[in-house]
Amino acid sequence: MKILNYINGSLMDPIGSGQMENIEPATGLVYGSIPRSMNEDVAIAVEAAEKAFPSWSSLNQNERAKYLFAIADGIKARFEEFVAAESKDNGKPISLARAVDIPRAISNFKHFGHAITQFSSESHSMPGLAINYTLRQPIGVVGCISPWNLPIYLFSWKIAPALAAGNCVIAKPSEVTPLTAYLLAEVCKEVGLPDGVLNILHGTGPEVGDAIVSHPKIKAISFTGGTTTGKIIAAKAAPMFKKLSLELGGKNPNIIFADCDYDEMLTTTVRSSFANQGQICLCGSRIIVEDKIYDKFVRDFREKISAMAVGDPQDNATKMGALVSKSHMEKVLSYIDIAKDEGGKIETGGQQIHMNGRCAQGYFVQPTVITGLDINARCNQEEIFGPVVTITPFSSIEEALSIANGVVYGLSCTIWTNNIKRAHNLAAKIEAGVVWINCWLLRDLRTPFGGMKASGVGREGGLEVLRFFTEAKNVCVKL
Repeated sequence: MKILNYINGSLMDPIGSGQMENIEPATGLVYGSIPRSMNEDVAIAVEAAEKAFPSWSSLNQNERAKYLFAIADGIKARFEEFVAAESKDNGKPISLARAVDIPRAISNFKHFGHAITQFSSESHSMPGLAINYTLRQPIGVVGCISPWNLPIYLFSWKIAPALAAGNCVIAKPSEVTPLTAYLLAEVCKEVGLPDGVLNILHGTGPEVGDAIVSHPKIKAISFTGGTTTGKIIAAKAAPMFKKLSLELGGKNPNIIFADCDYDEMLTTTVRSSFANQGQICLCGSRIIVEDKIYDKFVRDFREKISAMAVGDPQDNATKMGALVSKSHMEKVLSYIDIAKDEGGKIETGGQQIHMNGRCAQGYFVQPTVITGLDINARCNQEEIFGPVVTITPFSSIEEALSIANGVVYGLSCTIWTNNIKRAHNLAAKIEAGVVWINCWLLRDLRTPFGGMKASGVGREGGLEVLRFFTEAKNVCVKL
């Protein structure tokens, strides 16, 4: 299948006609080609976006919302096509794409379509002197760069609020998982989205991604991806005073106290550790367990993980599929070797899986549980982003807090306890942008989302993301 760029309302090859291979991770085989876009493609897209901006930004909010609703309906009408594309591109189980990724992409367009109609400005009275009010106006042309792990879900999470706020968008999906973004472009054409309002360019980060970040007429960048890449983007954007929202890496703690609802905790912890093969930024890769139940938890968790079946992601019964690429699989396996060298015990897993049949050349790794590592070991400190978790005991709240906060990241945390006072007190002290108590991955799009420390800056949810995609202007009227 040949994927095309979407620029100024048209599907087209890149100017230089460069192409890259698109590989299905479950099979390791090439199944299509991707444009290798460059500076020239970005320049054309920015020109189209600038031309479209005056009419799009001045369009009534309800009219912009109608386009977002139409896009949501267009994805829904092609639901199974998006599901199959997500699974094929990413290697995730088709059941996960059907239950999470595609429904949430639809919800993103619907949510921000509704939210923009409720978006209000502020006013402040200076009695007897003046009235001040704040105008929230779209920025102009903005860049949205999304990762490979939740391709259409996170892509739409950026595009929808940017469009809703009245901006025109230059968007880049991951070159590893381009297919759902291409289907989105087709939907935009089908619903008649005005030319130039949304432009989708495919290619690598160092080429087209860098061109988007560096373009002087792109006034804001919303990026989700690795912390190293985030540092590069921040360094390039800062001298141009671009607005930045960076949702970066995580090394999330899952803190389990002995008084938790054990069965519910165990079931959810299996999911929060290995959903999408551990390739979700919010997965709890560090399990921190009160010593009173540590041995029991390790035994029960190991039993459940050992029984997890890894299979063809296109099979409806599969719960764990393939890793996204060969290079990523090799990275994950290298960390397992590092854990062994650092004295860790592999409780279960730890090996590449060589499948039969269609998936014989695919990128599969056993779900892996490691104990016995020092809290400063690399596998407890560095983001692996795969089906690998570590388990560490603690004996006091202070120790649990020290372990949880003892990394450079601060994206999310899960706390399991029925002591509500302890839960609230601990949540306030955890260095993370999102804290779940007795649950995981419950998301309300009205609330802020993002990380602390090396997990990024900015917020990607609710009114915060709409504010990010606008500029505030104060107007003072003398009475």
